[in-house]
Amino acid sequence: MTQAEGLSHLICKEMKMKKLAAVLTACAMTFTLAACSSNYVMHTNDGRTIVADGKPMVDDDTGMISYKDAYGNEQQINRADVKEMVEMGQ
Repeated sequence: MTQAEGLSHLICKEMKMKKLAAVLTACAMTFTLAACSSNYVMHTNDGRTIVADGKPMVDDDTGMISYKDAYGNEQQINRADVKEMVEMGQ
């Protein structure tokens, strides 16, 4: 094997390793994100039950709770209208 062939083989092997590392990193991130997303249930003062996809965000300045509904639409509700908010499965 010539020096050029050896160098070419080494570069090819290094590229394969980088590609494998990128794929493994992407898989790990996907599983991590999937494990972190939980649904939350909000019970309102008027008796409604709202299921939020992911953790709702509370804006302390406006007093509004922002959340994604089951259809993926961004919604808001006044914090004063929410009796309790709990993570599903807890």
